[in-house]
Formats: sequence, C-alpha cells, structure tokens
Amino acid sequence: MRLATLAFAASLLTATSAPAFDGWRLQDTQILPSNGSSWDYLHLDPTQPRLFIGNRKEGLKVYDLRSKKIVKVIDQTEQHSSNGVTLAPDLDLGISNNEDGTITPFRLSSLQAAEAIKLANELDNSHYDPSTKRLIVNVAPDKDGTGLVVLDAPSLKVVGTIKVPTLKPEHADFDGNGVMFLAGRDTDTVYRIDTRQMTVTASWSTPGCARTNSLVYDAGNRRILLGCRGSDTVKPSFAVMNADSGQIVYTAEIGGGVDGIVFDPRTKRVFLSCGVSAVINIFEQLSADSYRPIEAVGTQAGARTLAYDPVMERLYSVTAEGTADLSKKVVTSVSPFYANVFFRNTFKVLTYAK
Repeated sequence: MRLATLAFAASLLTATSAPAFDGWRLQDTQILPSNGSSWDYLHLDPTQPRLFIGNRKEGLKVYDLRSKKIVKVIDQTEQHSSNGVTLAPDLDLGISNNEDGTITPFRLSSLQAAEAIKLANELDNSHYDPSTKRLIVNVAPDKDGTGLVVLDAPSLKVVGTIKVPTLKPEHADFDGNGVMFLAGRDTDTVYRIDTRQMTVTASWSTPGCARTNSLVYDAGNRRILLGCRGSDTVKPSFAVMNADSGQIVYTAEIGGGVDGIVFDPRTKRVFLSCGVSAVINIFEQLSADSYRPIEAVGTQAGARTLAYDPVMERLYSVTAEGTADLSKKVVTSVSPFYANVFFRNTFKVLTYAK
C-alpha cells in the first residue's frame, strides 16, 4: 500500500511538472492586394475589431477582422509612408507614425484624418501614456543620442524632449503612474523615464540580452519582459528584468530577428515573433521570476511583428514573399540576407489560434 501511494504521488509530481502545450497553429491566411511595399508595426483595436498595419509606402491600412478585408487606408499616410500606429482609445485618437518624420492624427471612431504634423526628418514609432496624456515619439537620433519628442494629447502640442543616450530607441511601455520603460537596442540598456518631468531616472544594462529590442511591462509582477536580437557572442533571447532594481532575473534562447512581444496576464503566456527564424516562441510564466518555454510555432519568413486579441486568443502577424537583392542595401544588422524586395500581391495576414 505504501509503495502504491508513493508511486501515485510520484506520478502526480511528474504530471504537474510536465511542460504545458497549447497547440498554437496557423488558422487563416488572407492575401491582400499590394504593390510590394515593406511594413513594420501592427496594432489591434479589439473593440471594433480591427488590425492596423503600417504598410509604409502603401499607408496605414485598417484590416477588418470580421470581413477579412482592408476597409480603409488612413488619408495621407501613403505619401508619408506609415510605419505603424499608436492608439489612444480614451481620447478617440489614433496616430500614424510616418517614416518622413510626420505623424498623422485621426479619429478612431470615424477613421477620418487631420493634417500631418512634422516633428523630425525621420520617425520610427511613438508611445502613448494614458496616465499623463502624453505622446512620446522615437525620432531620428543625433550624434550623441536621441531627443524623444513629447506632445500633450489630444492637442498634440510639443511640450519638450527627453534626451536618451541611444541611437536606436525601440519598444516602450508604461507602468500607469507616469513611468516609461524604453529599450535601447545599440546600448543593451533599458531606460526608466519620468514622462511628467521628461527625464531619464535610471539606465539598466541587460546582461545576457544583447541588442535589446522588444519590450512589454507586466504590471502585476512589476517585471519588464524583453525580446533580445542577440550578437556575435550572445544568442537571441527572451529576458525578464525586475522593474524596481533593473536586475535581469531570467533569460532563455529564442529565434533570430525578434521584433514583436506580447504578454497575456490572464493565461500567463509570453509570445515573441522572430522573423528571421520564422518562429513564434511561447513561454509560460510560473511566477514573477520563473518561466518555461512551452512552444515554438513555425511561421513564415519575415513574420516579425505581432498583435494579440486577448478575448478571442488570436495572434496576428503579416509577411510577404520577398528576396534579398544583393545589389541594393541589405539590413545586415538583422540578417546578412534580410529581404529588401517584396513581390506584388503576396502581402498576407496570418492568424494563429489554438
């Protein structure tokens, strides 16, 4: 009897410690009309539901998830080359972040755009802090760093700049109390920023996380979740940082070319989309400082950005058939053979589900 009890207990221990497996897979592929432009950020508005796609020289496209069609290209964003969108739903405001250094504001409810606002010569992305009603914009760097442009919302009047010593400011997120965490890809650093005072209050290095790129904040555990592209000596990785001390508490290997990262606090899942390796790495959060890899979902080359619907539990990415024309500039910082030419009418929306 005692042996049977011990055996039963051992089987329970094995069962509870076994890795979880959700079984994510490609559910749907929609090929959209396109002229061969590249793309960048995705953003989901689950209340509509709509997917905003920064399709650069084809503009900011609004993809309806019910009809599976493009229902709108936000006015002016084609000529300004949209890199993606920032949403401020509490203000009924959307912002197209344009490569030519402008932003195009529009109403979320009607998708009607106002005139573009020039901020810099080049622009990558922006971040909205609902606690302070401020928009922080990643613009082109100077020789000694980047002056992030700060605007009040909804007026979009410039109120100042935040100087950060990075030439590659990347993804950012907020703690809900006027603090922004920003990844610096070239400095392997996370910057803590006071969005009211417009100052950097801490700079934390990221050992084991080279070319710190993707970032999302876990408010429940006060942890910063990072996607790291890696270097010649450090493999691409998922890393977790304590948001109070700046200490790296966990790292694990992921695919190459990470750009998108999503955290679902309800299911305790972390998703990282890696376009070079064509994989979505999925981790389970066991506690604030403990995680385990549970899946590596095969995707398609170039599917590097990611959006997530936490209600329907759907992941969205985009890609297109492409090639590296070696007579033209290749972004070798991502991959020696990173695609720089994309073929017409091969752009597609990929939907992943369990």
